[in-house]
Amino acid sequence: MKKQLFTILCVLISTISFAQSSTFKGKIIAENSKTPVENATIKVIKSNNYAVTDKNGEYSVEANSNSKIIISHLGYISKTVVLTNNLTIELQPAQIELNEILVSANPLEDISQSTVINDSEKRISQPRSVGSLFKDINGFGIVKRGAYASEPVFRAFKYEQLNVQYDGGMKVLNACPNRMDPITTHVIPEEIEKIEIVKGPFTVRFGQNFGGIINLVSKNPSKNQYGFHGSIEGGYETNGNNFVNGANLFYANEKFDVQLNGSHRDFSNYKDGNGTEVPSSFKTTDYSVKVGINPTTKQRIQLTWRQSFARDIDHAGLPMDSPYDDSLLAGLDYKINNLSSKINSFTFKAFYSYVDHLMTNENRPTFMATDAKSPVKSWTYGGKAEFNFKIADQSKLYVGADANLIDRKGDRTRIVKIMNGMVLPTPKVFTDKIWQDASLNDVGIFTEGKFKITNYFSIASGVRADFISTSIADPAADFEALYGGNIPSNNEVNVSGNISFKYQNNGFQTQLAFGRGVRTASMIERYINHFNVGVDPYEYVGNPNLKPEINNQIEWSFSKNLTHFKLSGTVFHSFLEDYISAAVNTNIPRKFMPTMPPIYTKQFINIDKASQTGFEFNIDYSASQNLKFNSSISYTRAENKDLNEPLPQIPPFMALLGAKYEKSNYWFAINTRLVAKQNRVSSSYMETVTPGFGTMDFRAGFEPIHNLTVGFAALNIFDKAYYEHLNYSYKASNTLSGKILEPGRNFTTYIKYKF
Repeated sequence: MKKQLFTILCVLISTISFAQSSTFKGKIIAENSKTPVENATIKVIKSNNYAVTDKNGEYSVEANSNSKIIISHLGYISKTVVLTNNLTIELQPAQIELNEILVSANPLEDISQSTVINDSEKRISQPRSVGSLFKDINGFGIVKRGAYASEPVFRAFKYEQLNVQYDGGMKVLNACPNRMDPITTHVIPEEIEKIEIVKGPFTVRFGQNFGGIINLVSKNPSKNQYGFHGSIEGGYETNGNNFVNGANLFYANEKFDVQLNGSHRDFSNYKDGNGTEVPSSFKTTDYSVKVGINPTTKQRIQLTWRQSFARDIDHAGLPMDSPYDDSLLAGLDYKINNLSSKINSFTFKAFYSYVDHLMTNENRPTFMATDAKSPVKSWTYGGKAEFNFKIADQSKLYVGADANLIDRKGDRTRIVKIMNGMVLPTPKVFTDKIWQDASLNDVGIFTEGKFKITNYFSIASGVRADFISTSIADPAADFEALYGGNIPSNNEVNVSGNISFKYQNNGFQTQLAFGRGVRTASMIERYINHFNVGVDPYEYVGNPNLKPEINNQIEWSFSKNLTHFKLSGTVFHSFLEDYISAAVNTNIPRKFMPTMPPIYTKQFINIDKASQTGFEFNIDYSASQNLKFNSSISYTRAENKDLNEPLPQIPPFMALLGAKYEKSNYWFAINTRLVAKQNRVSSSYMETVTPGFGTMDFRAGFEPIHNLTVGFAALNIFDKAYYEHLNYSYKASNTLSGKILEPGRNFTTYIKYKF
């Protein structure tokens, strides 16, 4: 497989030819006032060439003849035109954008080692959760505990090591210690317009950043559209007899806009490639409301309210299922531009989220002996205030503060009916403290500068301090005794920083970034008390004395646009200090069912030294205006240097190959995933070797009439029986064992009408 990929890359590279370019000059003005637009970005499409207008609205850019350019500015609607010399372009005022964190076309706005994923093809294949959208993104893997509770792993980082947020800073945190309800389950895939990714600790502006930032950006159809609009959509999948339907309505004018979204999803058990039925059913109902107010052309206020209601969720890889999981998210955003000659903007964000989750074993064989119920809740409060200062014509400085305040509560009630093989005449009731009324508060302050040194060279640098306080209000007696009878509140001050260098000229871009990301231990790592929260069968116990873990990361990347090709790649290495892991402690026996192996408990600890090293490469080829090919490869090697073994749950080498043909009213695409065997496994986490596999998907869509789109797909065409390395194994089942396999062949269809 690797030899074939190498041959493909060599053939593609060997056909590269360079194109001639010229210098084009022009001017950008506002449509209504005819005044010059300063700091507008002119980006040459299919090139890395760009220019930024000066105070007179004028620009000069290198490009090929008949090139198309896109003009963008935070205060105006983006516009695409064919480039000619001495061109004057008028821009319309735009709604202020509040949900995005990346402005990749502007070297003074973008973030080092970042990317934007916007793949509309997957929207016709009904992924079961937002986590599934990451499956075909280079460098990512998916932790799968069932068909519902999936979440991304990026390189060697997962869970709280990744800062996953919604619309530029809002969060919904899991209430379940088994992570049945990560943030990816509280937002539906059809609501996501794009995914913004920062590939390491290379910005300090969006909260604690250890291994990277993932921003899930929701659709904003009211942007740049006035009047009443909407859409109705629905889909069906054959493998599981699954249904999806939804609707969107919005009204917008210059001063006011309102958007309503609603959806319902009904998924049943799917069959894997061997024909085995996998417990994977669930139902969800979601709705959201967004209200935007534009007091002036320089200001925007946005109110967000969304709720999600999930019912009857099966988790094949966990010991319990979820009768319900309900969540609420409320947010307030405000932004004002051009406060003065020295203040570009001020931004304020505040949010509140709540999750109410229940897990039980009512449908598991263990229910015969013990009736277990765990109602758990989480609350998250947060916000951010940020000034954007203009310190020079080609320099910006961001200064701000943010906060994330987390509370969790919940106990497990066990009604024991059979003990030591004997039916009890009167069942015994036990209460196990899950969260011990824990709280974790993070208040951060930061500053980050963007400095354009020359037309081709820029520097970015930032530093932040996080002030952490954690505590538990209701500790379990055995947990308290384990740590000396008293568990005081813990306070930390963690300092992170970064610096990056970017060179960009004539279709070539290269970046070199250095980052130090510091992450405080999570609630699970600090306070969980004898619960099975890992991929292995051990009970885990938290450690309130954990030190924060540190990621010292260096990353170099490049991209080059040629006549028909785009080449890009990145190489990275992380020196990890005090990495948080878990190890068996033979002084702590198993608490529940103490004679069942393994008889000892794992305790969270700090590893002195660990590392990750890897690469990601991409080649895109445009055979014609309609036919495009893409290919990518990624690999991460991660090592626990204390134990001289690999770190657990690391995605294996992966290659993605695709081809797409697109016309104005129809398109079709073929995509292939080739995943290598993962034989670098962690023995301390009881990992086993995962065999390699390959799958192929076909997707197509057409527009029979204006605004009506019909899509269909054939997924896993060859009905391959396979599992990903990060998939969990079946638990608490009398009939199923081993790793959970992925769905077999699946045919889907999707219809959407816009008005």
